Amino acid sequence: MLQSYEAIYDHGRLTWLGDKPSVEEAHVIVTLLPAEEAPALKRKRRPSSRIAGQGKIPGDIIAPAASTEDWSALV
Repeated sequence: MLQSYEAIYDHGRLTWLGDKPSVEEAHVIVTLLPAEEAPALKRKRRPSSRIAGQGKIPGDIIAPAASTEDWSALV
């Protein structure tokens, strides 16, 4: 039975886009789709792990961080 899986090949590494096949060994057929022809498949950038935990949320997520008087767009 044939099954299809999506992955991005980048510098010799595969990054699975969804379910990863649960097999130890398999015969594969590879179809290459150049990245410039499929911008939706481009790998998302991730921030450096050196800045992990350094972000701050100034205020409540439910309520605005500043009062409505401070917003010139609301006047």
